[in-house]
Amino acid sequence: MIHRDRRAIILWLSLCLLLVAAMVLVGGYTRLSGSGLSITQWKPVHGVLPPLDEMQWQEEFSAYRATPQYALVNKGMSLAEFKTIFWPEFFHRLLARTVGIVFFIPLLVFAMRRAISKRFFWRLAGIFALGGLQGAVGWVMVASGLVDTPYVSPVKLAMHLGLAFAIFGLIEWQLLVALSSPSPLAGEGRDGEELSAGLSTLREPPLPTFPLKGGRLYRVWFSALACQIILGALLAGLHGGLVYNTWPDMNGQFAPSGLFSDNITLIQFAHRTLAIFVACGFLFWWYSQREYVKNRHLGRVCSGVTLVLFMQFSLGVLTLVNAATLPLALTHQITALLLWASAVLLMYKLKNT
Repeated sequence: MIHRDRRAIILWLSLCLLLVAAMVLVGGYTRLSGSGLSITQWKPVHGVLPPLDEMQWQEEFSAYRATPQYALVNKGMSLAEFKTIFWPEFFHRLLARTVGIVFFIPLLVFAMRRAISKRFFWRLAGIFALGGLQGAVGWVMVASGLVDTPYVSPVKLAMHLGLAFAIFGLIEWQLLVALSSPSPLAGEGRDGEELSAGLSTLREPPLPTFPLKGGRLYRVWFSALACQIILGALLAGLHGGLVYNTWPDMNGQFAPSGLFSDNITLIQFAHRTLAIFVACGFLFWWYSQREYVKNRHLGRVCSGVTLVLFMQFSLGVLTLVNAATLPLALTHQITALLLWASAVLLMYKLKNT
């Protein structure tokens, strides 16, 4: 029973992690294809079903024609063309509901079976609450593009993407806990017998010595990576990939005039510059901690982070010089998630190896 529950927990958290990754992928496509403002109402229950007849489609299309995006970007769009931007957003919202159900129902089942500890349950319940907040922020973000401008607020977009990455990282951490924990037992009686298989707990392994200096340096680098992801979301919200499409210079200049008076220029400059520091910073950390990495057998994980890091850097340059075409921009976003997953994995290994 205990072994079966542990396997089930691992499979469940793995599925949740994949679903969140799919959410990021579909969300990125929805934004890049201009589909995110096609559904003008937030209907948590009734929105599960798409329009089922011509009248319902006309109602959806009529609501969309009242938005700034239709008036300023898609004026004259036909119903057939509207459907091409409706379906990605509908699928994105449907997938969000699916993630919530797939996460919440098994969590209740495992809790009722007492297959997880109270501490583990409350951590996962906190992640679920964060998912609810993510949905609310998503609607606030969409609403910001339905009033005066045909685009969502870059700040709210950054909040939405940042929460998605945070949720992904937290689920990944709990999955790593489940993978590295021994078959959990609730406890033993005085005679050494199990009190009850149903009272099993899922415990984190004891924390070994973490090098103080190396740990601080890695946390600084990890924080820089998080800032870089947020800057990327802000730049995407400002459509900053459509300007300064040269590298390493910015249209012939290292720091363009008006750097501190134009948001797009400043954020693209910061995103470019921080990318160099993130790439070089990790190599510096690895070199400075090479003995610790070698002794703890973390070379493969560090190599993986380095590989993804330079894939992401190269994709960033390609995306920029090609004016953020949809395939490159979407691949750049997914690789950012892969880099984040690698960085979280290394953080866990450093704390628990």
